[in-house]
Amino acid sequence: MIRYELSCDNGHDFEGWFGSAGDFDRQQERGLVSCPSCGSIHVAKQLMAPSVSTARREERRQELVMQAGRREMMNRLREVVAAIRANAEDVGDRFPEEARKIHYGEAEERGLIGRATPHEVRELLEEGVEIAPLPVIPDDAN
Repeated sequence: MIRYELSCDNGHDFEGWFGSAGDFDRQQERGLVSCPSCGSIHVAKQLMAPSVSTARREERRQELVMQAGRREMMNRLREVVAAIRANAEDVGDRFPEEARKIHYGEAEERGLIGRATPHEVRELLEEGVEIAPLPVIPDDAN
């Protein structure tokens, strides 16, 4: 549906709803469009601003840009985590012990992943062992 602001030759303003721009033209040619106030069939479309909410459109556009940015960031983070996992040895619960061995030069330096309790993490950090948590990234299905 399309809404037009209309006026007749007697100066009455009113609105009309049409299925399309072509519907208005066809109905007007057949004399079917008339002023509801005086009945005149000499009706013309008036200039009107389109009903566009630019503030809402801009807000929605920005929201979509932000969503795309978050998706891109999550995809890159997934890639980084996958690369770390592919190039590190998973030592499981032995992580604190193996990290200390590397830190103190008792074992060959290599990438490790594994598990540690919050207490073990605190101790490793206090000893100066460089560690960082590996983020758990939700699946796309979630």
